[in-house]
Amino acid sequence: MNAADLGLPVDVPSTALFTDQYEFTMLQAALKAGTAERRSVFEVFTRRLPEGRRYGVVAGTGRVLDAVENFRFDAGVLDFLRERRIVDEPTLDWLAGYRFSGSIWGYPEGEVYFPGSPIVRVEGSFAECVLLETVILSILNHDSAIAAAASRMSAAARGRRLIEMGARRTHELSAVAAARAAYVGGFDSTSDLAAGFRYGIPTVGTSAHAFTLLHDSERGAFQAQVDSLGRGTTLLVDTYDVTEAVRTAVDIAGPELGAVRIDSGDLLLVAHRVRRQLDELGATNTKIVVTSDLDEYAIASLAAAPVDAYGVGTQLVTGSGHPTCSMVYKLVARARSADPSAPLQPVAKKSLGGKLSVGGRKWAARRRNAEGVAEAEVVGVGEMSAELAEQQLLVELVRDGEVVAREPLDAARDRHIAALTGLPMSGIQLSRGEPVIPTEYA
Repeated sequence: MNAADLGLPVDVPSTALFTDQYEFTMLQAALKAGTAERRSVFEVFTRRLPEGRRYGVVAGTGRVLDAVENFRFDAGVLDFLRERRIVDEPTLDWLAGYRFSGSIWGYPEGEVYFPGSPIVRVEGSFAECVLLETVILSILNHDSAIAAAASRMSAAARGRRLIEMGARRTHELSAVAAARAAYVGGFDSTSDLAAGFRYGIPTVGTSAHAFTLLHDSERGAFQAQVDSLGRGTTLLVDTYDVTEAVRTAVDIAGPELGAVRIDSGDLLLVAHRVRRQLDELGATNTKIVVTSDLDEYAIASLAAAPVDAYGVGTQLVTGSGHPTCSMVYKLVARARSADPSAPLQPVAKKSLGGKLSVGGRKWAARRRNAEGVAEAEVVGVGEMSAELAEQQLLVELVRDGEVVAREPLDAARDRHIAALTGLPMSGIQLSRGEPVIPTEYA
């Protein structure tokens, strides 16, 4: 569910300056040269996945749509550009009326992608498309990196609940975006209230060690929390002695105690001891939550532990070692003139060092075997074969400048689960390897 479903006010400021300066200088030069209105096609893709990753996850699409809608140049923004002499007056006049009027197609949010996948395709005049490069890339690179890490952690958790709790480990606005992306990637809840307010993500939280230290005794702290939040609360049991804390927690809350949280020590060993102790005390339904610098590998190592939920912070909001997806935004086709009927001509950068691009307006489909398991990501230019038509991946997001593909966040989350189900089983292995399916160019 997202904020639109809840009727919550979501104010997105103008995104016009979430832009690199060279986009404005290119615009000015193109306007002067008479090439700014040439019909153009830009595509977002990545040449390779982060080292060892088997698939990527598309996340941030909904935020991209918000950003495009709010790409406006008000008086204050225009005055800034004028005062800094970033562009000339004719360019400022053009920017004053800017509204994206083109079309955007892309992989739907929650879908997986591979090297060369045309994740987003932006079509319109060169002038209106080039300005969107930085804001689109900044959103997709960040959110897709978080979602990929979340997806791997979700696979490692094997159905156990996951709590996003990384707000204090990143920029305050990045924290909200990270919680959203983590939810798409398989997390169940967040500790960040702004993410809950803006996107309708379930929120959780009880107490930190400071609350225990505030009171004269651990018993006093537990009693105060239970009195306030009820017996179903989660008590943090590793401030002093875990064994004594568990005994005190059950003594106060009884077998109805909701959960205990462990935030330090040998989590595998401590979890087994705590589970045994809880059962002996009659709290057989009390859950165990573990935190403490977890990543997908730490979560996988706890597969045999009696753990019911994991709380993840730092590693999640930093992409678990890969904070960006290295996506790029490249011009792949443009018209020969500003005439609306002029045909598109494929264009591509030719370069050494692995930065080659493939020209042409592309489509993408995922070829599957008789069992419905993906065999290849097929990317092509021109007509798509009939056998692939039912498996094409790009969907229309924006038509003539109007967003046409808004959806609840839960739809993206469900789509990701379905996408993973359609990959070979080796795709969710944590071991390093090549992309789980190859990319083929038709």
